[in-house]
Amino acid sequence: MASESVDVLIRGAEIVDGTGRPGFRGEVGVADGQIVFVRREGESGAASGRETIEADGLVLTPGFVDPHTHYDAQLCWDPAASPSNLHGVTTVIGGNCGFSIAPLGPDDADYLRRMMAVVEGMPLEALEQGLDWRWRSFGDWLGRLDGQTAVNAAFLVGHCAIRRSVMGARAVGERASEDEIARMRALLGESIEAGAIGLSTSRSFTHRDGDGEPVPSRAASEDELLALCDETGQHAGTTLEFITDGCLHGFSDAEVDLMTRMSLRAGRPLNWNVFTIDSKEPERFENQLRAQERAAEKGATVVALTMPTLVGLTMSFLHYSPIHQLPGWRDVLTRPVPERIAALRDPAVRKRLLEGSRSPEAGVFARVADFANFRIGETHAEANAGLVGRLVREIAAERGRSDFDVLLDIVIEDELRTTLWPVPPDDDDASWQLRLRAWESPHTLLGGSDAGAHLDRMCGAPYTTDFLADCLRGRKLWPLERAVQALSDRPARLFGLRDRGRIAAGHHADLVLFDPATVGSGEIHERDDLPGDSSRLFAESTGIARVIVAGTTIVRDGRATDARPGRILRAGRDTETVALPGGRA
Repeated sequence: MASESVDVLIRGAEIVDGTGRPGFRGEVGVADGQIVFVRREGESGAASGRETIEADGLVLTPGFVDPHTHYDAQLCWDPAASPSNLHGVTTVIGGNCGFSIAPLGPDDADYLRRMMAVVEGMPLEALEQGLDWRWRSFGDWLGRLDGQTAVNAAFLVGHCAIRRSVMGARAVGERASEDEIARMRALLGESIEAGAIGLSTSRSFTHRDGDGEPVPSRAASEDELLALCDETGQHAGTTLEFITDGCLHGFSDAEVDLMTRMSLRAGRPLNWNVFTIDSKEPERFENQLRAQERAAEKGATVVALTMPTLVGLTMSFLHYSPIHQLPGWRDVLTRPVPERIAALRDPAVRKRLLEGSRSPEAGVFARVADFANFRIGETHAEANAGLVGRLVREIAAERGRSDFDVLLDIVIEDELRTTLWPVPPDDDDASWQLRLRAWESPHTLLGGSDAGAHLDRMCGAPYTTDFLADCLRGRKLWPLERAVQALSDRPARLFGLRDRGRIAAGHHADLVLFDPATVGSGEIHERDDLPGDSSRLFAESTGIARVIVAGTTIVRDGRATDARPGRILRAGRDTETVALPGGRA
């Protein structure tokens, strides 16, 4: 029998193909960036490869699709999309939450930079020095990325950029005229024709620009929003993403109705981010889980993104972090540092801040106000020597003072530079059982890393390897086959990615090869490698033997290569329309 020649032959792996079916030992052949055969051990056929990977003891899966990132800016200076690439992610979806960096009006660069720095935690220095900001159209910007990335990437058009391009400074706080809505719709259509995969928008109270004002999309009327949904539905292979107050607090009837109408008007799925789950908030859990079911009953598709792992968040009294959202805190924490320190020394201010953190108005942000269980990260002052790694409550007990007073004393000694790590409040068995219930719903999708954003206070990129480790060696809430399907095929299907998300003949050869005994994530740590010497949180992977995009290895033994085989995925060409349950498409 003649031997079939391929570019890459992966032999002897346990193949988990993304369909959810049981894994099997076999071999996979790759040629011209595509999978040309998948054979079970013992099936007839002979093959040889220009590169043969002996994978005994390893698991081979489809590449993972991260459905919610903010790599829009970072890919311009970091084509690898690190650290997501190290954790098996081969495709990223960007432009989420209403925020993209294109289209770009002639006077909008400074506004968008400052908005992204505040609302998505991207260092302003990196945004200023890492990009030239000379593009204008969405197509112009995408063209700069073509052929330049290690991973595949698809991008939504952010409502804020569209609104700013059309309305200028009036985009903040003002309603659009009928003519302006028509121009926005035309610009959205032009951007989708150039390759954007749909629209993202935000109505969330947490989203404020560099001036502290509500971001542009928050001023949009429902008529404007639905007109943009109408336009999205005129183009093949598109989708919607939406952020609103209910994503944090639980949805009102009006919000569920709006999401339903958005999906129906576009004839497209809508996803929202992020469904956080805490057994101490059972009513919110039921409300948010039920929201998708209510939309489905009316023929719409609304999907909640939920993380299968707990992502650690750092808190800071120096830089923007979730504690800024506590009632009464923003006024103090946005003052110049000397004034801020003086205020934090004042017993009356301390009392007012503590009361605000415990008030009903704190809502979901009360989760980040468990000051006794803040763990001390990096410190700077001699007076704080020896505190790293310790809980505030332990230090307060030794000093005989209140937890909150001791916390403020520590950060003041460091001139507010202390890094603080809250202990997750939702790491209890009951919360994990609720998560499992959510995962079982057809209306939820695992993911929501926010990778590329909030760089100095969180690192969500390792959720893929952390989840695999948990399924294989931790809580074991899900079998490996379902976990892999949730990380690959399910998001690929939601976004209509053509021939991605499975190991099957004819599919793109986006693959991950890992050791099931050691796959996971390393410790989160700081790296000063952003433009302008800005820092970010980072985590390497463990047990990742290969990450392959289009048949080319982009990660080998946990280290990135210099290869750039990624593709910028464009609507219609690389995506297909995902029909609603009622058949509208």
